[in-house]
Amino acid sequence: MSRLLEMPNILFHAFLVLPSNADPRLTARQGGGHLPMRIVMSQSLDLPTVANLWDVADVATIVATQRGARKSFQKFLASKGVEVVEFDILNPKDVMNYLYDRGYLSILWECGGTLAASAISSGVIHKVYAFVAPKIIGGKNAPSPVGELGMVEMTQALELIDVCYEQIGPDMLISGFLQPIPDLTPLIPSVEETSVIDPTVTPYESSIIFFYKTWDRYGAFSNFSPHAIRMTDESGNYVTWPSVEHYYQAHKFVGVDNPAARNSVENIRSAKSPEEAARMGRIMQRQNPDLVRPDWESVKIDVMYRALKCKFSIYPHLNSMLLSTAGSVLVEASPHDLFWGGGREGDGLNYLGRLLMQLRSEFLGESSTSNENSITITHQERE
Repeated sequence: MSRLLEMPNILFHAFLVLPSNADPRLTARQGGGHLPMRIVMSQSLDLPTVANLWDVADVATIVATQRGARKSFQKFLASKGVEVVEFDILNPKDVMNYLYDRGYLSILWECGGTLAASAISSGVIHKVYAFVAPKIIGGKNAPSPVGELGMVEMTQALELIDVCYEQIGPDMLISGFLQPIPDLTPLIPSVEETSVIDPTVTPYESSIIFFYKTWDRYGAFSNFSPHAIRMTDESGNYVTWPSVEHYYQAHKFVGVDNPAARNSVENIRSAKSPEEAARMGRIMQRQNPDLVRPDWESVKIDVMYRALKCKFSIYPHLNSMLLSTAGSVLVEASPHDLFWGGGREGDGLNYLGRLLMQLRSEFLGESSTSNENSITITHQERE
């Protein structure tokens, strides 16, 4: 990455990284020139005590973290002269807004695939510099420079514009600008419709909570969140599914008396990620419609409802998160899915958001009944 700092006509005010196992200095190789501010993002502050980044003799370091993370380590960093900035919810957009307010107008991101994907989806990446080296590493589990962006088809790929190519030594540098990512914010569902689903939503006064990517504040509402569920199969035996998406996609083929359909169910359940499960289920449904259960369109909402109810029942922190949104409209901000999501233009049916609001109302009702019973028992004991 230091090569990027040496490029002519490019002046980076700050250098933002996600820490790795290496011990970089993150300074420009040439001496006497501009030295960008070093910024480290770490949600848990699970960082080494000995690192070149904590040496601020020549250039300062800022550590951005989640509020309340490892106070003792924050004190340690402060003793080294490192500035620690806490965020209520650590995410790329808030960090970039903060840096802008401090006067940093150009930021170079050097990070792993997960943070890169989060930054791209947040709309804070404007230009990409990609080095292609004449080397082959390979590996089934080789890391990707950009993590999951929720895309399952090539037509959804983000394209660079004004692309330039430059050979630097044996490597090829490809640079280009990301086209502005469209506003994925759907429109609010109708007041009448939402109030019927969840009575806690007050007409004309409710806020909207959008969710889509698993790393967002309410990312756990996504079917792609890594929360396994245990559901009974057709024989009444419990089966573990890695995510709601695995369960939903596989159940397109459950009960079909065909070896290929049964194999599809097991292959989807064994998929390494929710994204892979979604890709497999959609391709199989599109290419082999005869393997899809004949009642799928009439039962798919109930299948999703049962999976969601299991997920938000067995994980207390997810249940609490869902209940904490009482009074707000929940919308899955998927630009591609016009059935489960809100759609790019707000024309989606948002059935995932509707089911979550329905579950929230049911859970709140159960909680209210439980509290009433508790009060009654207490009064009876007093009498």
